[in-house]
Amino acid sequence: MTIPLTWLYAPGDRPEVVHKAIAARPDVVIVDLEDAVAGHRKEYALAATAELLSQHLPLPVHVRIDSAGDVAALAGLPGLAALRIPKVAYATDVQRIAAEAPGVGLYALLESALAVEHAYAIATAHEALRGIALGESDLRADLGVRGDTGLDWPRTRIVVAARAAGLAPPTQSVFPDILDLDGLHASCAHGRSIGFLGRAAIHPRQLPVIERAYRPTPEEIDAAEEIVKAAASDTGAMALPDGRFVDAAVVAAARRTLAIAAREIP
Repeated sequence: MTIPLTWLYAPGDRPEVVHKAIAARPDVVIVDLEDAVAGHRKEYALAATAELLSQHLPLPVHVRIDSAGDVAALAGLPGLAALRIPKVAYATDVQRIAAEAPGVGLYALLESALAVEHAYAIATAHEALRGIALGESDLRADLGVRGDTGLDWPRTRIVVAARAAGLAPPTQSVFPDILDLDGLHASCAHGRSIGFLGRAAIHPRQLPVIERAYRPTPEEIDAAEEIVKAAASDTGAMALPDGRFVDAAVVAAARRTLAIAAREIP
């Protein structure tokens, strides 16, 4: 199973942009029916997205829904890989969509202080839930945060909630400046340091930066290979020749590092 690192948003009312997003070969394309689509274009966006998803597609396509009507129109279509639920604040928000779309994978977007406070309850709301993530633009406005560091506690909170719930590590929210690739890389490095894995993008030029930032370094790969090799001959806790103590959790992390490293660079 491929570990996704790059998730590319595309507005649902612009099919040509959606097809360009698919051609850019991120790990996941997210068709947005919510914030990226003006009110008078919502109906067209849903129809265009339903047409796209009426066929099998070359990579996973998720849809960020805008209303319950979107769920009814899209659930069961062969090209739909998952639904992303915006502005989730309670576990019942996830449970309601799960009941309307049985068998469809779900992702919850936490975009308010209340949602962050309910992070673990949301993360354990339903077996269909595949992951949680922050919607940082709305959360920033809700909290009145001006600097980026003001979001570090909510970020850490959802990393912990996802892990406690047995979900994959959350992906970082989008970096809004598509021209500042150095800033994107630095932001990804910080996100990786606090437990995120991969990032959503709003332009294809951001994808290689995210990929590089989240791939293990050669030094990390060497260290992981040493740990996994040592674990093959010893099933308990052990000490490596350099004195580092290794237990089952460290071995599991090393194996994940090697799985990420095995990805092909786009």
